[in-house]
Amino acid sequence: MSDIKCINGQIKIPGDKSISHRAAIISALTDDTVIISNFLFSDDCINTIEVLKKVGVDIKKIEDNLVVQGCGIENFMEPDDVLYVGNSGTTIRLMCGILSATNFFSVLAGDKSINSRPMSRIIDPLTCMGAKIAGRQHNTKAPVVISGNNGLKGMVFKSGISSAQVKSCLTLAGLYADSVTEIIQPSISRDHTERMLEYFGAKIKYDGMHTTVFPDNKLKGKNLYIPGDISSAAYFIVAGLILKASAVTIKNIGINPTRSRFIEVLKEMGADIEIKNPRMINNEHVGDIEARSSNLEGIKIQKDIIPNIIDEIPVLCVAAAFAEGSTVISGAEELRFKESDRIKSVSEQFRNAGVNIQEKEDGFIIKGNSSLKIKGGSFECFGDHRIAMSLAVLGLRSSEHFNINNFECVNTSFPSFKYELKKALGGKQ
Repeated sequence: MSDIKCINGQIKIPGDKSISHRAAIISALTDDTVIISNFLFSDDCINTIEVLKKVGVDIKKIEDNLVVQGCGIENFMEPDDVLYVGNSGTTIRLMCGILSATNFFSVLAGDKSINSRPMSRIIDPLTCMGAKIAGRQHNTKAPVVISGNNGLKGMVFKSGISSAQVKSCLTLAGLYADSVTEIIQPSISRDHTERMLEYFGAKIKYDGMHTTVFPDNKLKGKNLYIPGDISSAAYFIVAGLILKASAVTIKNIGINPTRSRFIEVLKEMGADIEIKNPRMINNEHVGDIEARSSNLEGIKIQKDIIPNIIDEIPVLCVAAAFAEGSTVISGAEELRFKESDRIKSVSEQFRNAGVNIQEKEDGFIIKGNSSLKIKGGSFECFGDHRIAMSLAVLGLRSSEHFNINNFECVNTSFPSFKYELKKALGGKQ
């Protein structure tokens, strides 16, 4: 990409990946037909659909909608093959919670990245609930094997980390326990699972850090609209901020309070961003986002908000590269356990592009410069969609040839990314 001056216009962002996963899974737990519009048909979410089909759920794509004929967990069937989740951590962790409540045998496995990610964080508490579940390397890694059990027990679980995937796994298992299940986390994490369960009639209490789920409340399926994914919108927001004479509008974006802290961080850096037309759809906050070229300044980002911006940190590092002064990100060691070691990936590749970035054990120190010239070259994304798209935004400020290898990994979350970027750039590449 070269000689690019600005990015303008209205950007179409696909449905939220986190909500799409949960919409398919939770709809399957009802006895109703649920029509899901604006579902994200990305690689990760398609893997969730295929896993559900293998346990007997009738799911079809009709035009642009996903139609789920819920059958209830009592009608799930033992799969005759391994349940392959691909690169999706959400699929494997949430489905482990569901399948731990079944009375049949199942095996969940993923690609090399998934099979190297930590699974003891769900295996250990599920075992305490009475699940018969085991994993490779002394119950720390996938593949995960789940055997039938005689019923789960409610429990109080105090987690050492704040993880929406862990919380959601245990919340879904708690729907089928013999008593109340409580999950307590050290800080707030995204609450899409709780919101959707509440929308479907579950008896549940939650405040971001403390979730209580009561069993034996029948879920009632309702049609769903999936708002645009703020994590996908983040790339175009940052592009609009760092490119001169730029202005982008992104409509119908999920601005869930546990996800939109990213916007507040950018505003703290001096970003010209507005959220318009805020409203509620299916128990989720939705709004339209406008972002314009801005003079950014470095800030300190502390541990307490990291769970709310975890997916946006790589592209926040792009904004920091062009902010005057230093940006320090701390308490983000969880990034080392994503699709790649994102602390290492960002540090290495951004440094190769000319960014003054220092790798810390739990984050970064970035010394920004608004007139920074980005070097061209060939860059690696390590099969990580968020690294790939962050590099693409960084490369917009380069006047040299900027190539990202294996860029097709963006299909994990944003298959139309290249098309939308090209359109916003006026057809330039």
